[in-house]
Amino acid sequence: MLLLAIDTATDGVAVAVRDDSGTLAARRAGDARHHNEVLVPTVEAVLAEAGRERRDVTHVVVGVGPGPYTGLRVGIVTAATLALAWGAELHGVCSLDALAHAAVAAGVEGEFLVATDARRREVHTARYRVGAGGAVRLAGPDVVAPAAVERDGLVVVGRGSALHPDHLGPAREPFDVDATALADLAAAALAGTGTLPLLPAEPLYLRRPDAVEPGARKRVTG
Repeated sequence: MLLLAIDTATDGVAVAVRDDSGTLAARRAGDARHHNEVLVPTVEAVLAEAGRERRDVTHVVVGVGPGPYTGLRVGIVTAATLALAWGAELHGVCSLDALAHAAVAAGVEGEFLVATDARRREVHTARYRVGAGGAVRLAGPDVVAPAAVERDGLVVVGRGSALHPDHLGPAREPFDVDATALADLAAAALAGTGTLPLLPAEPLYLRRPDAVEPGARKRVTG
């Protein structure tokens, strides 16, 4: 197995290449405004660092959010295109699950929350519990105002804790998705040993679109 992991749901792009022994190479690049420009060059750089060719990739895994529309679109479309071109299997992973997986690896215990920046003064959030095999999602993902998050005194990891410390602080890393954690989560799910599931490679948009079809035209009377 050679797995390429991609995430564009949080700040910048995160890319990793993993085989059965573990991560071979990983990078983070760009910011929230430059996903499209840096993603493919970063994929090429990570494959080169790992000493692998495109034809070696057997699985492409992409973070499906929740996250900003443009970022998710870039990551998912690129992942689908690469998987099709290379004849690889395509899978999705909830990006908040990848953050939770990294948080457990960093030593978070018990129940905790993940909160990422949803823009418009809101956060994407989900609640987790640390089980015997890793993080288990208990609720979410949701998009809410920081003040509406039912924190209950729990630790909050993710960029949301840094942006809204009055409601979610103190800030706690990891802040953004780490592609190594995404790849490890996916590898465990593919092996049947994971606690968090693989998903279809379809974006998790939690808001209604801003653009909607216009309603029927009003009749003008004299």
